[in-house]
Amino acid sequence: MSTTLPRKDLFDLPEGMIYLDGNSLGPLPKAVKGHLASVVTDQWGANLIKGWNLDGWMEQPTRVGDRIGRLIGAPAGSVVMGDTLSIKVYQALSAGLEMRPERKVVLSDSGNFPSDLYMAEGLIRHLGKGHELRIVAPEEVEAAITDEVAVAMITQVDYRTGRMHDMDAITAKAHAAGAVMLWDLAHSAGAVPVDVAGSGCEFAVGCTYKYLNGGPGAPAFIYVRPDLVAAIEPALSGWLGHDAPFAFEQGYRPARNIERMRVGTPPVLQMSALEVALEAWDGVDMAELRAVSVRLCDLFIAEVEAKCPALELASPRDASQRGSQVSFRFEHGYAAMQALIARDVIGDFRAPDVMRFGFTPLYIDEADVRRAVEILAEVIDQRLWDRPEYRKAGRVT
Repeated sequence: MSTTLPRKDLFDLPEGMIYLDGNSLGPLPKAVKGHLASVVTDQWGANLIKGWNLDGWMEQPTRVGDRIGRLIGAPAGSVVMGDTLSIKVYQALSAGLEMRPERKVVLSDSGNFPSDLYMAEGLIRHLGKGHELRIVAPEEVEAAITDEVAVAMITQVDYRTGRMHDMDAITAKAHAAGAVMLWDLAHSAGAVPVDVAGSGCEFAVGCTYKYLNGGPGAPAFIYVRPDLVAAIEPALSGWLGHDAPFAFEQGYRPARNIERMRVGTPPVLQMSALEVALEAWDGVDMAELRAVSVRLCDLFIAEVEAKCPALELASPRDASQRGSQVSFRFEHGYAAMQALIARDVIGDFRAPDVMRFGFTPLYIDEADVRRAVEILAEVIDQRLWDRPEYRKAGRVT
């Protein structure tokens, strides 16, 4: 058994709630509330503009980036924070395409999150140079990496099913074909062990409001392999990516390190919340966390299949091919999830029929898993989902 997990006392979860949606939005770490109050009162309130120097606001993006770097196997000085994940995808993809100007294919798969694909479509349209976004089934990715591919843009863990790509194998295949490798770690960072440096990938991006518990709208991160940073020409040449922002030069001159991937003013309040939220990871060994995650997910699968035979497993059964989530298909999945949420078991739904459950060993244990399945079985067996109020779709599912 784990000696450091779970750490439930670090999180502000409502009494009686079983929260299985940390793969969509992490819960509030208790330390965040007091820290944010201090930032608002003692930094912004007392220091005003002086906070950029006195309170280290200008250094936050790289300081926090290094904390993320530890969780994804990135060396110090190779990760920077800011903006949204969509923006970071755009930055990395545009840089990757510039690295392979003679190639015209961006390869991705149908399990990728739509925003990544939308950003690729928009960038291709804007460039107007005949690029193609080629989308294949997840299991066809390796075979589809040919010498036509400029950038392979792959999300490591499928947001719907939790299916997990082999980062090292796919990166090696991309490099053998002369392609640039871009990984989206939105469902990996804080969920599974990641070693971006060991994989050799050129770029990695991710968000921090899921398993890293940074809060709604928490800033995204971007990793650039250190040997490439000085050669990257940022497509979004924002003021704070300049080598000397306060020289106010008329022309853009990118910073000589990872800070060239900064764009706009960092969201100080949001980044302050993230910075203290990351303290929950102090002393956590990712291999240990992964072992606990696998046990929880395997237990959930076994219990659901024993007690809810109407649900069909949508995630890989083999834990080595699955992230830290489990998904089941059910014809009435949306209504069933709403009924479950009404009973304080929180998961979420992804169209057309996927009930999705995230497992975060920082605050979930085996007792939570067993109780969640008991309540799920009641919802299914007693057809509690078959009520009008549970069929009405909200804007967010």
